[in-house]
Amino acid sequence: MTVSLEVAEGVGTLRLDRPPMNALDVATQDRIRELAEEATRREDVRAVVIYGGEKVFAAGADIKEMQVMDHAAMVVRARALQDSFTAVARIPKPVVAAVTGYALGGGCELALCADYRIAADNAKLGQPEILLGLIPGAGGTQRLSRLIGPSKAKDLIFTGRQVKADEALTIGLVDRVVQAAEVYEAAHAWAARLARGPAIALRAAKESVDAGLETDLETGLAIERNWFAGLFATEDRERGMRSFVEEGPGKAKFL
Repeated sequence: MTVSLEVAEGVGTLRLDRPPMNALDVATQDRIRELAEEATRREDVRAVVIYGGEKVFAAGADIKEMQVMDHAAMVVRARALQDSFTAVARIPKPVVAAVTGYALGGGCELALCADYRIAADNAKLGQPEILLGLIPGAGGTQRLSRLIGPSKAKDLIFTGRQVKADEALTIGLVDRVVQAAEVYEAAHAWAARLARGPAIALRAAKESVDAGLETDLETGLAIERNWFAGLFATEDRERGMRSFVEEGPGKAKFL
């Protein structure tokens, strides 16, 4: 399989494995969607790491496969492509991308679907589709501009240039940079910490932020208010408040 889902101690690792560059062909795209939906359903998956291996995250789409597609074929395929990545973005659990080496084109777009991005100090990210006479088609024009702002996103999309890890950190494209050998460990630690947290509250927090960004402030506040009140019906809320009163802050155990 070009993509696998390995689960241990509440953390599911969505692992790309299509040597040498993890090119995202149609089969890989479809497999990403299937496993993202599986991670969403599985109760033993409480947080997710997206990882491409020690050398490369994903260098983009399979250009040889795309080259033979005509307009009619891509009209059909474009929605499936976006749906695969959207399935990752909609996982209602904390998701972190562990970015090593190249994360270009579809690889960068896949990383954008995560809630948090940890990059190796040798990572290079970008949206080079313009160099092929194209634009990003897996959410790059939308998620990148929402993450780093429209002017910075346009710079990357218009020029197709690659940014190194330090610049990616400066512009907000990644959230943390570590040594290459430590990327997966750091991402797994981030996910494992949240896997021990209150699952419903984490889901509420993620949906409130994501849905709120897509609407006006008043509607966003309503989304937050409804989730906030709803959490008072959960066992985790009872456990968390009881622990706070009896033991002090930060000591509640939710598993």
